[in-house]
Amino acid sequence: MSKPFKPNKQTVELESAAPRPSRIRRDPAPDQPKGLASIDWGSREWEVRFAVAGIIFFALAITAVVIDLGQVVSFLQ
Repeated sequence: MSKPFKPNKQTVELESAAPRPSRIRRDPAPDQPKGLASIDWGSREWEVRFAVAGIIFFALAITAVVIDLGQVVSFLQ
């Protein structure tokens, strides 16, 4: 539903004074810690990095075991 039309209604008059300052008060941003303390180790980015590093280290361990077993088998012959 719409409001009924009122042709004699006065329009809002704008003040010619300077604009008022904002009433919102904000605290200054807290100082960010520097170095390793500023890193969010639980973020999604770091989870992906740790997962990739884990996969690489696991692959290196499997490679080392396979090469070591190859050396052991070659000595037995």
